[in-house]
Amino acid sequence: MMMMMEEEEAVGRRVSCDGHRGTVRYVGPVPPTAGVWLGVEWDHPDRGKHDGSHEGVRYFSCRHPTGGSFVRPKKASFGVDYVTALKRRYEEEPEEPAGDELKISSRTVMMVGFDDVKLKQKVEKLTEVGLRRCEVSGPGPQNEIRNTTPFVQSLDLSGNLLSSWEIVAAITEQLESLRELQLSHNRLSISSDPCHLSPAFSRLRVLSLNSCALTWTQVLHCAPMWQHLEELYLADNDITELLRPDHVLQTLRVLDLSNNQILQETVLEISRLPWLEKLNLSGSGLSEVQFSDASAGTRTALFPALKTLLLDDNNISEWRVVNELEKLRSLLHLSCRRNPLLQREKNLETARQILIARLSRLQLLDRRQVEPDERRGAELDYCKRFGLAWLQAGGHIDPEKSRPNTDFLTEHPRFLALIHKYGAPDEGEMREQKPFALKNQLLTVTFVCPEDSGRKPIEKKLPESMIVQKVKGLLHRLLKLPGVELKLSYTCAKMAGREIEIDNDLKPLQFYSVEDGDRILVRWS
Repeated sequence: MMMMMEEEEAVGRRVSCDGHRGTVRYVGPVPPTAGVWLGVEWDHPDRGKHDGSHEGVRYFSCRHPTGGSFVRPKKASFGVDYVTALKRRYEEEPEEPAGDELKISSRTVMMVGFDDVKLKQKVEKLTEVGLRRCEVSGPGPQNEIRNTTPFVQSLDLSGNLLSSWEIVAAITEQLESLRELQLSHNRLSISSDPCHLSPAFSRLRVLSLNSCALTWTQVLHCAPMWQHLEELYLADNDITELLRPDHVLQTLRVLDLSNNQILQETVLEISRLPWLEKLNLSGSGLSEVQFSDASAGTRTALFPALKTLLLDDNNISEWRVVNELEKLRSLLHLSCRRNPLLQREKNLETARQILIARLSRLQLLDRRQVEPDERRGAELDYCKRFGLAWLQAGGHIDPEKSRPNTDFLTEHPRFLALIHKYGAPDEGEMREQKPFALKNQLLTVTFVCPEDSGRKPIEKKLPESMIVQKVKGLLHRLLKLPGVELKLSYTCAKMAGREIEIDNDLKPLQFYSVEDGDRILVRWS
C-alpha cells in the first residue's frame, strides 16, 4: 500500500509492484482518466510500456523507450523501515525448536524462538544481518537501528527500495561497527555533498554496488564517502569509460568491474592505484593490453601491487596480450577462460601449458594451482614447440653464435631465459608447428610390451589430447590386464636410443610431445 505522503515527497522514491521495482518520476492526473497516477520508471524496461509519454503528452522521461508505465498508488508499495523489515525477516521464518540453526547471509546463528523478548535479545547480538529484497526504504524512528542491532558488522540491503545515499547514510551512521555493506540491485540518487556523508561510512571496508546502473563518473563522485574502502564490487553497471581516481579509492585492494563494456584504452587510468591486488575485468570486451612504459622482458610500473587478474569471457585473441601480462611485477593468479586465443588451440590443456610458459611467476591459472613439475614440463615443451622458429630466426645451439632477430624476441620474450634455464633442446626434439586441422588431432601409435615377447605390437589411432589415464584404461582392456599398475614410456625416430617416461596420468599425450608413428612401451607390475 502507498504511504501517505505529499506529492513532492513521492517523486524520486522507490516502489515495488507485483515483484518489480522502479522509481517514481511523476505523481498526478493522466487525462482523460480520473484520479492520481504514479509515473514509474522500472529497473527492467521489459516491465514498462512507454517512455513517459501518453497520447502525445510527456509526463516524465525514461532511459529506455519502454521503461515506463502508470500505476495506481494503491497497487504500489513504498516499502518499510529497517527495524520493521528486520522483525518480519525473523517472524516470518517458520518457528523452530530452541537451538535450531537459521542461515543469515553467509554465517549461521542460533535462533531460540520468536517471541518479542527473545527476538530482541537475539537481534541485539547479531553481527551480520541479511535483508535482501525485504523492501527496506528508510531508517525509521531516530536511533531505533542503533538500539536494535548495535553490533552489526556486515549488512546486506541488496534489492531494496532505498532511493538515495542520504537514506543509506541515515541507516549506516547508526551501525558504528559496520565494515561490509551490500547495496546491489538498488537505484540510489547521487548526493550533492558526498563528503558530508563520509562519517556514516567511516569503518566501511567492503562495498557491493553490482547492478546499480552506475557510471564511473558517478562512482568517483561518491567515492569521498568511502575513505577507507578496501573492496569495491561494481559488476553489471553502466561503466564504459574509466577516469583516473585522483585522491579517491587509494586504499582499494579489490576492484570488480566485470560485465561492464569498458573502452579498453581507458583501463590504464586505474593502473596507479597503489594497493590494488585483485582486478576483475571479465566480460568487459577487452581485446588488447599494452604497457608501453616497459619493453619486452622488463617490468612495468603500472598496477604495482596487482596479484590477481580475472579476464574471463573477453575478446583476447593474440599471444602478445599474454606477453604484456608478463610485465606485471606482482602477478601470481590469472583467469582467462573462454577467450578466442585459447579456443584456437587444439585442446585447452595445450593452451594452459603455453600460458604457464609465457608467465614466469604464475602460481594459479584458471583456479588451478601451477605445480613445479607442471611448470617445468610446460617450459620444456615450449622450447621444443618453438625451437625450429628460434633457429630460423637466427638462434643457435651454440650461445656464442645465437643471434635471434627482434621479431622472434618480441613474440617470445621468455625464450632466451628458458634456454638459459634448461639449455637449448636437441634438434631432434624440436617440432614443426602444424596448422590446425582435424587430421592433426589423431596420432598413429604402436603399443609394445618389451618384457612380454609373446604379445604382438598393437597399432592404434588416438587423439593427441587423450590423457594418459584414459590411455591406460584402453590398454587394460586391450591387453586384458585388469588390476595391474601400468608404466608407460615412448620412443621416437627423432631421438633414437632414448626412452622418455610418461609419468603423469592427468596430462595429454601432446604434453609429452608424442607424435605420429611413435612407439609407446608398456610395462606392468
